Parts: sequence; C-alpha cells; structure tokens
Amino acid sequence: MRAIWKGAIAFGLVNVPVKVYSATEDHDIGLHQVHNADGGRIRYQRRCEVCGEIVDYSDIDKAYEEDGRTVILTRDELKSIPAESSHEIEVVQFVPSEQLDPMMFEKSYYLEPDSKSPKAYVLLRRALEDTDRVAVVQFALREKTRLGALRIKDDVLVLQSLLWADEVREAAFPALETTVRISAQEREMSAALVDSMAGDFEPGQFTDDYQVQLRKLIDAKIEQGESLDTEQTFGAEAAEAGTGEVIDLMEALKRSLEKKRGGGGAAASDDAEAADGDKAPAKAAKAAPARSAASKGTAASKGTGTKAAASKTPAKTTAKTPAKTGTRGTAKEAASDEPAAKEPAKSRRKGA
Repeated sequence: MRAIWKGAIAFGLVNVPVKVYSATEDHDIGLHQVHNADGGRIRYQRRCEVCGEIVDYSDIDKAYEEDGRTVILTRDELKSIPAESSHEIEVVQFVPSEQLDPMMFEKSYYLEPDSKSPKAYVLLRRALEDTDRVAVVQFALREKTRLGALRIKDDVLVLQSLLWADEVREAAFPALETTVRISAQEREMSAALVDSMAGDFEPGQFTDDYQVQLRKLIDAKIEQGESLDTEQTFGAEAAEAGTGEVIDLMEALKRSLEKKRGGGGAAASDDAEAADGDKAPAKAAKAAPARSAASKGTAASKGTGTKAAASKTPAKTTAKTPAKTGTRGTAKEAASDEPAAKEPAKSRRKGA
C-alpha cells in the first residue's frame, strides 16, 4: 500500500503523527470504450465551450454558478482556505459507537504511526479500548473538510469518513403512513423464516459473480485469439490524442500508410494525397510526388505554391483531376505523366 496523506492526530495536547492509507479498493475489472468497427480507443478531451480549444489540466480552475452568474475560484484561492490545507486530525468528542448511524459511514482509512516511537499512537488506541468509545474527528482531505470516526480494527487505528448531517436524506414515503394490519400468525411465520436463514456473517463466503463471469469471458476470448494488438490498435497517435493534442488527419494517414508499407516512399505519399482529393482537388498529381522528397515544413510552404500554380495552369490541373478520385492504380498512372515527373525537381529547388 502507498500512503495517500500524512498528518497528525491532535488528542488534547498529545500529537500523534500518522500516515493515511486507503483501507478498501474496487475489485471491478476496468473497461474502456472503443470503436466497434476497428477497436480504436474512444477518448474524451477537455474542450472549452467558449473558444473551442482543448485545455491543459494546468489551465483549468474551478467555478461556482448561481442565478446566472459564474464565480471562478483559482487554485491559490482554494489553497488559502485554512481548513483545506490543514494536515491535522482533530479529536473533538468521544461517543458510544452505537450512536453512529451506519448510514453516515463513507470511506475507511488505515492509520500507521509516523514517528520513531509509536507510544502516542498506542496510548490513543488504549484509551479507545478502555473507554469503549469512538473518537469523532474533523480533518481535511482532497480539498474537502470532513467529519470522521476514529476506531480500532485488529490493533490498528481506522479513520472512517462520515457524511455531514445535511447530506443524509430523510425518508418521507406517504405509503408507509397507511395503517397495515399484520396477524400474529404472519409474524410467527416470518420469524421462523428468519431463524431458518440465521448465521454468522463471514464476508469471505460471498463473491461477486458478475466480475467472475466477466473475467472468464475475457480469458476465453484471449485463448481463442479474439484480441487486438494494443500498440497497433491505439498506437502513438492515440497516446498523443489522450494528452489533448489535435493530430492533423493527413499526417495521421501518411504515418499509417508509411507504417503499413515499411517506411513508404513516393507510393505512400501518392495514396495519402489521393485520400485528400475531396479537400484540395486543385493539387492533383503535382503535389503528390513532390511531398515524397520533402520534409513537413517544406510540404507546408509547397501547399501555397501549388495552389498558385494551379490557378495559373488550369488546363494541367483539369487533366490530372481524375487521378485524385480514381483508384490507386489510376493515381500512379497519372503520376507517371511527363509533366508530373518534372514537377518534383522544381519543388525540391523551391524547398532548398
């Protein structure tokens, strides 16, 4: 286990340094969303509704909205609230354990002594044992002020966060206000049924059948070869997308083609240009072979030059437009025409 927080229990004038650990964990199998057509990972982006830009987590603040007005709260402002930055677990009261309604229990944490001598830790534990009481405490964790109960489990102090009183809803159901008559025989039979099912609670006897069956299903699909190579399916492009970067569609297509063809030369670039024919039909076969010999930066500057050349020589462009909308073979045939063969040399001189 890894400590999630460090602090100290303030027990009167006694200070008990402790490390805090999550006492529970979720055993559910983690599933994520994919495109059912190709298995590609579906990711979500933090996009601003005003400017439309994808925002880094470091540029995100919190806000509160009320009556049509939004109040933005910066991280520094939130940290300035004393209760939020305190690392003290303050004991405020000792109460009988039966007075704590289980409805209020939220999450449990183990407390480990965080000092050379655990004497103060053991002293507090003994005090709880001797008085048979639970310590009600207040503390701050993960930017929230919390109420908690300090009790003992297997010689370890356990901190259980509690819900605040106004967080527990009242049960007001009109149907329960109706008078219902239950006979003595019905009560006896229900009591007999309870006795027949009585026993001691042993948590290990119970299992999550759904998770067990889900694990079997996953293992069976792996054994039958019904799985995809994660690196090939998600790839570097998906990893970059997860960080919030927008990847150019043409660049992604070019990388995919080059990877499929083992690094790809002019042929990969030709196919990438053909895929973009609907966007810029004026580029036709001239720009396709030129891109295979130039870098990204040169390709960007070449795009404007090609557009200008297209407007000056409409006859050549019209003649080569079918290469964009046709099959791969047609694109290569158009690229082998004599005017197109001369174009890469011109483009390279421009790039140089």
